[in-house]
Amino acid sequence: MTDNKGSLERKNDMKVTKYPQSCLMFEQSDKCFLIDPGSLKYQSRFLDEWRKADAIFITHKHQDHINIDVLKDINLPIYATNEVQKTYPDIKFNIVKEGEKINFGEVSIEVVKAVHGYNPLLKGAGEVLENVGYIIDNGKNRLYITSDTICFNNDYKADVVALPVTSHGLTMSAFEAALFSKELGATLVLPIHMDNEKYPTDVEYMKSVFEKFDINYQVLDIDDTIDIL
Repeated sequence: MTDNKGSLERKNDMKVTKYPQSCLMFEQSDKCFLIDPGSLKYQSRFLDEWRKADAIFITHKHQDHINIDVLKDINLPIYATNEVQKTYPDIKFNIVKEGEKINFGEVSIEVVKAVHGYNPLLKGAGEVLENVGYIIDNGKNRLYITSDTICFNNDYKADVVALPVTSHGLTMSAFEAALFSKELGATLVLPIHMDNEKYPTDVEYMKSVFEKFDINYQVLDIDDTIDIL
């Protein structure tokens, strides 16, 4: 069950705040994690909010998922792939690999598979060869942040999934996202990665597809917060 206006009255309630593109902040009780703080539409006011995180998690090397200048100013543990480390050698990352699980008290973060799509605009240094998603499990709910990924076969389960539906060969289309979400058993879908006007999402088409497949979804604007009870 979700309630946008609720407060974290119970220990295992999740609060998720949306920032530009694919950036999300997860909060529960005394734990706070930031995922994919990117450069796209970054505002300086975000920095103070992001500093309260216990740790930062990066899915892949593209700059709309990692703002390297900001991360240099944040003295926090940062988790990312080896490809991210090689791309940004000035920062020391905690290297993660698919299949790992990182525990923070009662909250665990599982590193899972992600398959970044390809088109010729990424040829060369832009191609993503190492990409991961994260499943945050607080013992009551599982929040799955997929990263930029195409549809792939998996046995993951999640109550809430945050996924991009921009397509362009790089991520899932609305049709694939609906099927992917159904297979996860997700009861709520949070579409993300829709803040770049150069590659717009057809939101009306997405809504029509999600409604056809009876997908419970919520489109969050920047600074919107949702409580997952």
